[in-house]
Amino acid sequence: MAILAAVYHLTHYKYDRPVVLGPQVIRLQPAPHSRTKVLSHSLKVGPANHFVNLQQDPYGNFLARFVFPEPVTELKIEVDLVADMTVYNPFDFFVEPSAETFPFDYPEEISDDLAIYRTPEPAGPLLSAFLQTIARHPTNTVNFVVDLNARLQREIAYIVRMETGVFSPEETLAAKKGSCRDTS
Repeated sequence: MAILAAVYHLTHYKYDRPVVLGPQVIRLQPAPHSRTKVLSHSLKVGPANHFVNLQQDPYGNFLARFVFPEPVTELKIEVDLVADMTVYNPFDFFVEPSAETFPFDYPEEISDDLAIYRTPEPAGPLLSAFLQTIARHPTNTVNFVVDLNARLQREIAYIVRMETGVFSPEETLAAKKGSCRDTS
């Protein structure tokens, strides 16, 4: 059964005098490579006197860059979308034979492309201590990831945080709580 979600987002700024806006980059469209199908999407930006360039970032996400050539007294951004939130099996994936056992090395032909994602920032004392407790003996990769996530779920209390930003690993481990973005 399909679950449809309708989302309406409005950002509206009013200025007490005309202001010059620099380019406004808007990222309010779901990624095309997501499992969630977008059935409809509408982006309206005012005032009408603007130029727009539709672009993609290096990760394949859509963005719209708006340039306002004249001073404005308001900026209004409206997004309407309907998404198909059909439930899917999170274990419906394929693991390459070369990665079935953790730890593993990536094949040479993709290793350089993945380097940006695999270069960690320096670990503080709490994260270093946590990492020392993770077993490195050969094991099934899926089981390793499931077990690690289960451990995080047991040790880090989930909280809803409305404020922006991501806690550092040190903040999350010290507080023993965080939102999903703090433990990912």
